[in-house]
Amino acid sequence: MNIELSKVSSPIANHDRLSAAPPVLGDTSLKIQAADIETVPRDVDDPQNNSAPRTAVSASTPASRRLARFQFATLCWTLFLAGWNDGTTGPLLPRMQAVYHVGFTLVSLIFVFNCLGFVIGAGANVWLTDRFGFGKVMIIGAVAQIIGYALEAPAPPFPVFVAGYFVNGFGIALQDAGANGYVASLKENTSTKMGVLHAIYGVGAFAAPLVSTQFAEFHHWSFHYLISLGIALSNSVLLIAVLRFKDQDTCLAEIGQAPVHNDTEGSGGSKYKQIFRLRALHLIAFFILIYVGVEVTLGGWIVTYVKDLRGGGAKSGYIASGFFGGLTVGRVGLLWVNHKVGERRAVFLYAVLAVALELVVWLVPSLIGGGIAVSFVGVLLGPIYPIVINHAARVLPPWLLTGCIGWIAGFGQAGSAFLPFVTGAVAGKVGIKGLQPLLVSMMGLMIGLWAFVPGAPHRVD
Repeated sequence: MNIELSKVSSPIANHDRLSAAPPVLGDTSLKIQAADIETVPRDVDDPQNNSAPRTAVSASTPASRRLARFQFATLCWTLFLAGWNDGTTGPLLPRMQAVYHVGFTLVSLIFVFNCLGFVIGAGANVWLTDRFGFGKVMIIGAVAQIIGYALEAPAPPFPVFVAGYFVNGFGIALQDAGANGYVASLKENTSTKMGVLHAIYGVGAFAAPLVSTQFAEFHHWSFHYLISLGIALSNSVLLIAVLRFKDQDTCLAEIGQAPVHNDTEGSGGSKYKQIFRLRALHLIAFFILIYVGVEVTLGGWIVTYVKDLRGGGAKSGYIASGFFGGLTVGRVGLLWVNHKVGERRAVFLYAVLAVALELVVWLVPSLIGGGIAVSFVGVLLGPIYPIVINHAARVLPPWLLTGCIGWIAGFGQAGSAFLPFVTGAVAGKVGIKGLQPLLVSMMGLMIGLWAFVPGAPHRVD
């Protein structure tokens, strides 16, 4: 039986006509034209997509594009503060040793407890995010940084000062994990946005030594942390105003991007078990641990190295700014090289060239030549972090991506405390001359680890 309908219109408007002339069944058919039936869009509060809000808007609207820019700019400011934090310590290390009367090994306790904060924050991030949501966890991390800087600013007894580094590390781990996971989940221009995000980190790390070098010569040297406290307060205000305590799926839906759901999600045990079964995750996490450790160790201890072995003066802290400035330039300026060569090959290229330049710093006893070489090492190391995070987004399961990126970023950030502590312990035994052999060996380890990171995603059955 064929039913033909010439047009479907309102049942009320056609009530009389339908009553007077009922359809005849037989060879007559009803033809339904799709254009005459209005399709009702799927409700964003559908149980299948219950994390998306009713206020979700199309990605093509000016409102959604403006909100996306606000979100990205806020996360960039968070990474600026993370860079500021990492760039602060190096120029202040000699002053800390003088004020607290501690050697290389004891002053390195700030790195140990900073590392503990990072590791605990990275481990807790998945559970906290599942329980409270992306926006709330970001703000928890921001408040932790406020507490950390408030403890450090008055130059309290050394144990309290070290405790400030622990709390600070916990807060940065949560925010670093959230920011990287969120940007990695974006569908448009992810590689460029990741490069810009970490270039802003470099800007913060570049600016901090310019300021902390000045404070290192003041009587109230620890008041530098009041500036850090002010930045942390502004970061908290922005996160509250823009993210408004919402979870990641809601924030993505508001800029017109559907959250990632997968039939495999929720199977195979808890999310922790699913994440930690991934071999690629552990390889990438350890690579980032070594990378961040090299980055922060070089930017931090190079000041002491130059002062002790190259005859640098009070302004040697500016060499650290040169390194982090190079980091910033590399993350944006070498984007075209990444696309031209291919991101995986680019990591090998940058790492090998960085090792060559680090050998120049080690073996050529020149203050100016070493300072220039350190800046170019920064340029070469700069693009590696965003490349690796982008690569992780391609090879890891999309429904676990946020948790995986969070672990990689948080665990990797522990390298910013672990390797500087190892450097301090080595310096306590053999002097600061042990810095360069350690850095060269760690860069070599990075190259070896990257060779084992898979180039393509494994199928998940």
